[in-house]
Amino acid sequence: MGHKAGVSHEQAEVIALRALAWLITDENLAGRFLSLTGCDGESLRQRAGQPEVLGSVLDFLMSDEQALLDFAQSAEIAPEVIGRARHRLPGAMFQADHH
Repeated sequence: MGHKAGVSHEQAEVIALRALAWLITDENLAGRFLSLTGCDGESLRQRAGQPEVLGSVLDFLMSDEQALLDFAQSAEIAPEVIGRARHRLPGAMFQADHH
């Protein structure tokens, strides 16, 4: 296996935390995320490091191709790495609606 093989659990958490930090800087995306997860800003702040919350952040990004590509570009991460990171984290707070 080459360098593309996998993402560790710790790397996945770092990617998801970076994604959350990026997400909350966009009022529209942050509002959609909070609405879909049922969280409010305070509970999100309190739970931000929990693996299930981090997984839901990546689920959210993966449900919105433009947001995924924008985050990947800003973080200098290949979009497929974000997908691999998602597989390392548990649960989902919501199911993405794929059309």
